[in-house]
Amino acid sequence: MTDVHAFSAPRTATIRDAMETINNSGMQMLLLVDAEGRFQRTVTDGDLRRLLLAGSEMSDTLEDLPDLASVTAPEEVTRKAALGLMDKHEINHLPLIDGDGRVVRVLNRRDIGAPILLSTPHMGEAELHYVEEAFRTNWIAPLGPNVDAFEREIAALAGVKHAAALSSGTAAIHLAVRMLGVKPGDRVFCSTLTFAASANPIVYEGGEPVFIDSEADSWNMSPVALERAFDAAKAEGWMPRAVIVVNLYGQSADMDPILELCNRHGVPMIEDAAESLGATYKGKASGSFGLMGVFSFNGNKIITTSGGGMLVSDDEALIRQARFLATQARDPAPHYQHSQIGFNYRMSNILAGVGRGQLQVLGDRVASRRAVHDAYREGLSDIPGLEWQPEPEWSWSNRWLSALTLDPAITGVNASEVIQRLADEMIEARPVWKPMHQQPVFAHCRHFAHGNEPVSDDIFERGLCMPSGSNMTRAEIDRIIDAMRGILKAR
Repeated sequence: MTDVHAFSAPRTATIRDAMETINNSGMQMLLLVDAEGRFQRTVTDGDLRRLLLAGSEMSDTLEDLPDLASVTAPEEVTRKAALGLMDKHEINHLPLIDGDGRVVRVLNRRDIGAPILLSTPHMGEAELHYVEEAFRTNWIAPLGPNVDAFEREIAALAGVKHAAALSSGTAAIHLAVRMLGVKPGDRVFCSTLTFAASANPIVYEGGEPVFIDSEADSWNMSPVALERAFDAAKAEGWMPRAVIVVNLYGQSADMDPILELCNRHGVPMIEDAAESLGATYKGKASGSFGLMGVFSFNGNKIITTSGGGMLVSDDEALIRQARFLATQARDPAPHYQHSQIGFNYRMSNILAGVGRGQLQVLGDRVASRRAVHDAYREGLSDIPGLEWQPEPEWSWSNRWLSALTLDPAITGVNASEVIQRLADEMIEARPVWKPMHQQPVFAHCRHFAHGNEPVSDDIFERGLCMPSGSNMTRAEIDRIIDAMRGILKAR
């Protein structure tokens, strides 16, 4: 940081000295101060030239400079507020003033930096090759070599036999729910701590979600709560049509006890691995545990196709049926014939090309996001009251998002306040997903808790997600850590 004294001057300084200070400082300005060092105004090269044009000599002092109410800000100004002042007044430098009226530093527009977003696309070099190939061969429709290859490559990565490339992860869940025969009046168990897209497809088919609480060890579906739900269903004389298990923020659920319960009751499991591509459970790839698995390639995911998803399974008939339904369920007839309702859910050959290029760097993307998480843990390790989303010994998370909870009784601030204060520093953080059983649209649905109080409610109340992009620089990570330290240590 440049010493403000290096470009400060009193009114007794000469115009020549002031020009030399401006030229040597690199700030394109100097700070005019009084005898006690209190700030009076900024002075630019233009101000000095106007004095000379008015008849002053180079050896004259700055006494003839008129008083000017220069734009300043208190030293604790946020980045967002500082940028707003600069934009409003069309300036590039902002003096920050302490309580005694002295400049503590000058904020440069470039010092503020760009906003840091939660999770942005991170493109590589191979994507363009596959996209250009699609253009060159005129494979633009939702069919083509990239689609076929992307399906094979994802299936191989997940350790399953078959895959269908679709327009979104939501579409994949919808087709899975439909193919399992969910109809009006049917119930489907679903993780409660998730994005609405995990549960909405149940309602598309007229079914009713029954939400299952999280357990603290992974923040994912609680086997204890799931067993309670199965016991209640059995006692009432019904069984769910399916169980949708979500792998939250890149962290796998505890699959063994969940699968044991599903198998015991003869209920198929859909693994919503939309957020956990590249993660593993006991060494086995995420997305490979259910009768069907789902991946998402939305723009904020660990790899992206701009928008897209994939349904995977070892059951060839299911994937064949998914492709059929995803292409408007057109019958194999010489004319346009439809015996059932279908959907426009297939992925385009162009977007599949983007996905193929992205898939080549998945390992690097996972490593980068895990490194971001590790940097946060290390940089904030001495701050009491923080707990990061656990990574049990049976799991290896892709750390799609670095999520944590904080204890307001210790930190002095709650999650909402931290999110807002980070926003003031142009850093995007977000709350963890609001549990589905708290959503107004699902207020009528049943919910089974892990214990006396829902674990998911506590995580939602105290949790937040930090910026986690694999393309963040070390300087951006340090900026976030510094902001967090300032918030959590400023009681």
